[in-house]
Amino acid sequence: MFRNQYDTDVTTWSPAGRLFQVEYAMEAVKQGSAAIGLRSKSHVVLACVNKSNSELSSHQKKIFKVDDHIGVAISGLTADGRVLSRYMRNECINYFYSYESQLPVGRLVVQLADKAQVCTQRSWKRPYGVGLLVGGLDESGAHLYYNCPSGNYFEYQAFAIGSRSQAAKTYLERKFETFMESSRENLIKDALFALRETLQGEKLTSSTCTIAVVGVGEAFHMLDQETVQALINEFEIAGEEAPADEAAAPDQADDSESSATAADKVTPSDPDVAPMDM
Repeated sequence: MFRNQYDTDVTTWSPAGRLFQVEYAMEAVKQGSAAIGLRSKSHVVLACVNKSNSELSSHQKKIFKVDDHIGVAISGLTADGRVLSRYMRNECINYFYSYESQLPVGRLVVQLADKAQVCTQRSWKRPYGVGLLVGGLDESGAHLYYNCPSGNYFEYQAFAIGSRSQAAKTYLERKFETFMESSRENLIKDALFALRETLQGEKLTSSTCTIAVVGVGEAFHMLDQETVQALINEFEIAGEEAPADEAAAPDQADDSESSATAADKVTPSDPDVAPMDM
């Protein structure tokens, strides 16, 4: 993307009907570290890649607990994600104080989308440069939503955002029909497989990923490193070959997937990457 005369503020329309600053915010989500969400009838699993700026620093937190029944995984500007997760937390507290019941996931997502949309309509504001995967459980079942910086929101069976997420989407699209009937353990396994696809050959370990789960009778919580590493060893994620149905896919599909993931790949030396933690 390049600077032009129609991107000086967020309220300026281009002749083609585009808001460039909103598109720039969506580009920031694509450059962030990968985040993945999956849901079944009774559980939602969120997963993300832990990425640090250097070997001397710790990684930024990418998964936040909102309430006992809701959590979020983010990709993009971590500071924006932290502010929005705090807003969601306050909304849950206020709703429980007023009605003595938990805030429905769909209603919270709409409120979050409305907050993001306001920033696309005020010249003195900027869009939030973060995408959020909102997973939660309420009376109507398990839900997984994606909130976009544009103010749009979508409900998904499974979804991936961030850099190199196309490879994870390809895996999820092949498997999503089985997710609704999946057990908690199988759902976590599929999340780890999808997460491995975004690493492009790097070894998947408990230190390079974070997994969080919410489900029936199970409050939202993040799995500790020992549990995640045990799951990786059990499923043999680190050294397992591609599943048989993937190996049988046409070579053309593999070529298109590799080209898509290469397009999503972002390196720290890329001059287009914002000098902020993503």
